Amino acid sequence: MTLDLAVHEAYRNLTGRDPDSIWRAPGRINLIGEHTDYNDGFVLPFALPQAAYLAAGRREDDMIRIASVDLGEQFETTLAELAPNQDGWHSYLAGVFWALREAGHQVGGADLALASDVPIGAGLSSSAAIECVLVEALNDLYELGIAPMDRAKLARRTENAYVGAPTGLMDQAASTLCTEGHALFLDCRSLEVQQVPLDLAAHGQAILVIDTLTRHSHADGEYATRRADCERASELLGVPALRDVAMEGLDDRLAGLPEERLVRRARHVVTEDQRVLDACAALRSDDLVRLGELMTASHASMRDDYEITEPSVDLAVEVALANGASGARMTGGGFGGCVLVLADQTRLDALAAAVTAAFVESGRSAPATFIALPAAGAGRLI
Repeated sequence: MTLDLAVHEAYRNLTGRDPDSIWRAPGRINLIGEHTDYNDGFVLPFALPQAAYLAAGRREDDMIRIASVDLGEQFETTLAELAPNQDGWHSYLAGVFWALREAGHQVGGADLALASDVPIGAGLSSSAAIECVLVEALNDLYELGIAPMDRAKLARRTENAYVGAPTGLMDQAASTLCTEGHALFLDCRSLEVQQVPLDLAAHGQAILVIDTLTRHSHADGEYATRRADCERASELLGVPALRDVAMEGLDDRLAGLPEERLVRRARHVVTEDQRVLDACAALRSDDLVRLGELMTASHASMRDDYEITEPSVDLAVEVALANGASGARMTGGGFGGCVLVLADQTRLDALAAAVTAAFVESGRSAPATFIALPAAGAGRLI
């Protein structure tokens, strides 16, 4: 059964009636630009076909009822009971009601049925997809007229202030604003966006996603520690954010920082911002060799300077490059998750087999793989 039909059926089981409509919001792949978003920098994600699906209908009271198809669970609460820092899968949905009401939007209760095929904890923004699909639904159900970027901001506020994960805006912006066949260049300070064509198939190339099945959580201490390091480094360097540190003379500038750890953190962010700009130029000039080089350099920076990779993702990158990939890098917040491999379409099966063999030989479970295709952002299905 497709997910749209699954949520429709779950909604009928919950309420005894058809939903007002069904919405979809995708997960995302970050092609390049990791941990730059909360440093006011640049990112280049694209939306995935994998998505969260939500059947929803208005209520005339303040009750919120949620059915999770994937978990086979239900949750109930009221608008009056909403409060930040609540645990559980339902917090990503309940928090959206809270964020909208805190922003002054007149939102009442709703019945919801949710299903998603975005892998959880894989660095593909499963949580942002859930937040964004509900923002879309409530915006339509209550005729709020919220602009797309503002919808993304409200979804991020759910993640930051209600769930308690200090993420930037990239995930929610990608889920909301991406268009099919394009990557989304986002300036996280000005919020300027550009749709950058991403037609790898026209050049015989593709992006293979290798899900290492090593799971992580953005709400853990490591993510918050990296963000605090960046804020400390920018303060010591006398700039509003690390985005404001120029590449020219970078080593000399960073030498003034009192701790080597801060030097490494800042160097990753500044060089990663430049890699995003260079990747946009490479895509626009169809220079996929250069794109692959930038991806591989990004992984090395995350591994050595930002220290957010772990053995399984490093192994996947190493084996992919040894078997003919044009470039490879971890994507997502780190400490596990997925690796992106840019390669000729004819080599994808061999690459996947080589990585799988290396994982099994090292005593790991075989990874999951799929080809990433740039899809459309959030919207109403029916």
